[in-house]
Amino acid sequence: MGLEQLEQVRIVLVEPAGPINVGSVARVMKNMGLHHLVLVNPQCDPAGPEAWRMAVHGQEVLEAAQIVATLPEALVGCQRAAATTGRIHPQRHGLEMPEEVLPWLLAGETHAPLRTALIFGPEDRGLSNEELIHAQRWIRIPASDAYPSLNLAQAVAVCAYLLHRQVTALQGPWPGSSFPRLGASAQVGFAGATGASDPPSAPASLDQPAQLDQIDGFHQDLETLLLKIGYLYPHTAASRMAKLRQLLHRADPNSQELAMLRGILRQVNWAITHGPRSS
Repeated sequence: MGLEQLEQVRIVLVEPAGPINVGSVARVMKNMGLHHLVLVNPQCDPAGPEAWRMAVHGQEVLEAAQIVATLPEALVGCQRAAATTGRIHPQRHGLEMPEEVLPWLLAGETHAPLRTALIFGPEDRGLSNEELIHAQRWIRIPASDAYPSLNLAQAVAVCAYLLHRQVTALQGPWPGSSFPRLGASAQVGFAGATGASDPPSAPASLDQPAQLDQIDGFHQDLETLLLKIGYLYPHTAASRMAKLRQLLHRADPNSQELAMLRGILRQVNWAITHGPRSS
């Protein structure tokens, strides 16, 4: 049990604009035992000289970084995702401390190894409401009210350190250190390691949380059906669906439960189209 647990975690940067920040993120990931960097529609050259210089010994993280066009693509195969935000959002969705969320991201005691993601927004605006809904939990790093916005690389460094500390806590304090061990109730071990580039079709245990791309598919089916029956209207669909997504995130369904829900949607859609089955 140790740093191999971090092999399950993807660091996802949405539209990063600064190559220096991207390089700095790669460096701190290397420092803290994280390896899987995913860049969503980057607005800079992550392989350019500025990023390369800042990465120092984390250049291998840059070389292996996966580039995708959208946030849902970055989360394919993941079962849990947490997003960071520095803003208070109007949705009824609580902001939590990193220390509360990151142990959950590393899986709970009742679950086998999970693929997870930690999402960070663009430097100039942070994550939008539309992007935040793809995460089950939202993190706000506490800072001075006079200037609460952290630099992208600094925010990653704070979370990466806490993740590293979480997985090394069971090994006990360093020799001669009085640093307290973290609570054992949140500690878990991982068997094996997979990254962001793993095939999305890799089978998941039925009692594990459903993958986020499967949940996205369910919400697409649900929205189509609710529009069809007139429960949703196009101009209000996004806000209503965001609330329904939060409800499903709180339920944390496993793969089997989600398959049952999608089966219900398919049957309802069939009944609307063809009429009720004859007895």
